Amino acid sequence: MPHDIAFLHTSPVHVPTFDTLMRELAPDLRVAHVVREDLLADAQTEGADSPPLVARIRQAMSDAATGGASVVVCTCSTIGGSAEDADLPGGGHATRIDRAMADQAVGRGSKVLLVAALRSTVAPTAALLQSSADRLGISIEIEPLVVADAWPHFQAGRLGDYITAIVDAVAQADVAAGAVVLAQASMAPAAERLAERGIKALTSPRLGVAHAVALHRRASLR
Repeated sequence: MPHDIAFLHTSPVHVPTFDTLMRELAPDLRVAHVVREDLLADAQTEGADSPPLVARIRQAMSDAATGGASVVVCTCSTIGGSAEDADLPGGGHATRIDRAMADQAVGRGSKVLLVAALRSTVAPTAALLQSSADRLGISIEIEPLVVADAWPHFQAGRLGDYITAIVDAVAQADVAAGAVVLAQASMAPAAERLAERGIKALTSPRLGVAHAVALHRRASLR
């Protein structure tokens, strides 16, 4: 089926989230979803920069574009760096869901609290934040916060407990200055609950979808 924007996910839980955002932000566009849980599983065991895995990630991005998508978005922060570097057929644009979030984060102050439930997410997201800072000529200090006890809840489908663990960990951290970045797309619901505690946190889904839609609109004008 032809589509305008495709999403590469590493968990099926993300499909309804991004369907909802696309219906809200660009209901006229056709969307496709590809779920590859194996890519994240292997990134956790092999490392996200393993050459064979990098090749598979880039191939998955290319395959996702075969329905005609002008933009393919990787929604997994752990493999986002390799996905963003993929060459797509027909000159399509490969991007990662957290790029727009990173650009905003580095403009909020010199300190960035990088919150992740997976340790394998920290290095790729830190590299992303640093690349945004370098491009914008900003000096930043990145402080990782790994909420390791949250991920088993996600894996077991206990999403409420997953979000609660993240909110509690961030609330106990020093977030007085700079930006709070919730590195994984699955963390987005924590932002609203953190806001109730007076903590502003950046999440990737809405910002990333808006960015992808803008890329598609620009491509359509060519």
